Amino acid sequence: MKNLPFDLYPIPTAKLSDLSRVAFEGEYLPQAFADDILQANERSLEERLASCRMIVSPDNTTPTVMGLLAVGKSPQDFLPGAYVQFLRIDGTELADPVIDESEMRGTLVDILRRSEEKLKAHNRTTVDITSQPTHQITSPYPQAALQQILYNALLHRSYEGTNSPVRVYWFNDRIEINSPGGPYGNVTSENFGAPGITDYRNPNIAEVLKTFGYIQAFGRGIATANRAMEKNGNLPLQFKTNQTAVVCVLRSKS
Repeated sequence: MKNLPFDLYPIPTAKLSDLSRVAFEGEYLPQAFADDILQANERSLEERLASCRMIVSPDNTTPTVMGLLAVGKSPQDFLPGAYVQFLRIDGTELADPVIDESEMRGTLVDILRRSEEKLKAHNRTTVDITSQPTHQITSPYPQAALQQILYNALLHRSYEGTNSPVRVYWFNDRIEINSPGGPYGNVTSENFGAPGITDYRNPNIAEVLKTFGYIQAFGRGIATANRAMEKNGNLPLQFKTNQTAVVCVLRSKS
C-alpha cells in the first residue's frame, strides 16, 4: 500500500453502504463510459466499483478515498477536512467583520458546484454604457481564474494527516485561496507555477474531476487562470508556499 497514492488508500471504517449507488450508476458511469459499453456490461456493482477504483476489490468492498470523495454519501464522516470554508470579509485584514460565511461539503462535485455558485454570487458584474461605443461588462475577478484556482486547490491539496479545509477568504482588495499541503513531487517552492512543471499528489482524484468535466487537460490550470487575469485587467496571480500549504492570492481589478 506504500506504493499507492493516498487517494487509493482504503478507509477501514467505511462500508460499501457509505457509497451512493445512485451517484455511481446515474452520474459517474455515464460520464466515464459510452452508452454501448455500459449496456454491454454485465458485471456486478462490486466489480464495476472496483474497476473504477472506488473500492479495493470485488471481494474487499472497503471504499477508497477516491470512492468516498467521488460518490460517497457523507465523505466528511471519514475525511473531516475534505470541504471548502468560505469567508467574505468586509475589509483587508482577517480580523475585519465577516459578512458571509459558508462551508461547502459533500462529494467533490457537490463542493465545486456550491463553491462556484458562492464565488459567482460575490463576483458582481458591472455594465459600462458610456465610455465605449458598445457596452462593456466587467467584474472584479475573471470567473475562469476563480474556477481554475479552486479546482487546483481541491485537486492538489493533501487529504492525508490533516483536518484542515480548503480556505477561500474574500477580502475587499483580494481573494486568498489556501490549499493544505505544500508543493508535491517535482513541484517545489522555487519552480511553483512555472510552465510545464507539474506533479500529482492525487492522480485518481484528477481523473474524477476530468470525468466530471472540471478539467480538460492536466497541468494548465495556473496558465489558464493567469491568462484570464491579464485579459480582465488584474495583476498576475501570487503564490505563497511552505511545507504545509499553498496560498494563491488574486488581486482585485483596480
